[in-house]
Amino acid sequence: MSNHVYKHIELTGSSEEGIQQAIESAITKASDSLHGMRWFEVIDTRGHVEHGRVLHWQVTIKVGFTLD
Repeated sequence: MSNHVYKHIELTGSSEEGIQQAIESAITKASDSLHGMRWFEVIDTRGHVEHGRVLHWQVTIKVGFTLD
C-alpha cells in the first residue's frame, strides 16, 4: 500500500433532482480546478420545502485529494 497525504475541503452542491445529483454537481464543479480528488464524505444534507413538496436539495461533502 502506498503512503498518501491528503488535503481536504468542504463543498456544498445543490440540485432540484436529488441528493446524488447535488453531490455530483459539487464534484464536477470542483474538478475544474482541483486535481487528484480521491474520496468524499457526506457531512450534511438539507432540503427546501414549499407547499408540502421538496423543491431543492443541498448536500455538504468533505472531499479529499492528494497533494502533488
